[in-house]
Amino acid sequence: MRRLRGVRGPEMPEQSIEAALQAASLLLGYPERELVRQVPLLDGVADLLPESAAVPLRRICRHLKSTPLLKLQVDYTETFDLRRRCCLYLTYFSHGDTRQRGMALLRFSHAYRAAGVDFLGGELPDHLAVVCEFAATHDLTSGLRLLNEQRAGIELVRTALLDMGSAYVDVLDLVRAVLPEPAPRDLEKARELARSGPPEEEVGLEPFGPPELMGGRR
Repeated sequence: MRRLRGVRGPEMPEQSIEAALQAASLLLGYPERELVRQVPLLDGVADLLPESAAVPLRRICRHLKSTPLLKLQVDYTETFDLRRRCCLYLTYFSHGDTRQRGMALLRFSHAYRAAGVDFLGGELPDHLAVVCEFAATHDLTSGLRLLNEQRAGIELVRTALLDMGSAYVDVLDLVRAVLPEPAPRDLEKARELARSGPPEEEVGLEPFGPPELMGGRR
């Protein structure tokens, strides 16, 4: 079985990376009853993963099993729809609501088309769940490259989730477990974004604008 370099800890089999990213994609979606039904399957996926990925996956599965569905849905909305630093649209952190963001989004769309994927989802192509799904099921190499290019945003979201005590920090740790250690420049960029927010256009949009401006879940 092919093993990929650059992941945390020992080299991880390609199949394990795909399984981890597929699980993360499901877990980053709005929690419906179907997701709760799939928790035993997700728990089983943890058996395919090294400890760095298995531990956070098992932890979020325990949370899903022990929390009523309505509370899961309220928590999801309050976390990702209402908290600016938990935005799951990755290019927002590097480009804000500026004109340059359109070009950044095109990079994702072009990568999907190059892999033979017509992006027809209800989310923008830079949504973290979408990128994880693409990497897991279509083009792992290209998908991992897109995730690494947006590493500062991923680190910022993870820190925000940790600070608020959200169970979703385990999903971000699951994603991070299949990526290389963040470069110092990515950590510094994440700290700078936490201080000042993403770039702004002259129209005066507020930093970390609400997700409804981002074409999010309806």
